[in-house]
Amino acid sequence: MPVVPETLLNCPSMNIIIEDAESLKFFTGEGLWSKIATEGKPYAGTALACKAAKLESVGKFNIVGYIAETKQFINLDHGRGKGAAEISA
Repeated sequence: MPVVPETLLNCPSMNIIIEDAESLKFFTGEGLWSKIATEGKPYAGTALACKAAKLESVGKFNIVGYIAETKQFINLDHGRGKGAAEISA
């Protein structure tokens, strides 16, 4: 029977949040943004976060995993919201 390392059982939790790629602010809900990652609205998965971000008036966005205990970010996905305007040359 495989043994699970004790450190794996104590791994910190990760919140999946939306980050504005240009301002580096985090979506808090209701169209509001914050510079504080812990105020970011958590999503159950990257697909849900991506779907929500595409409906917001934001240009480029990142879906990030944020581990509050270690203050680390993990880039999970990226895209463009409905506020992304293409610049014509």
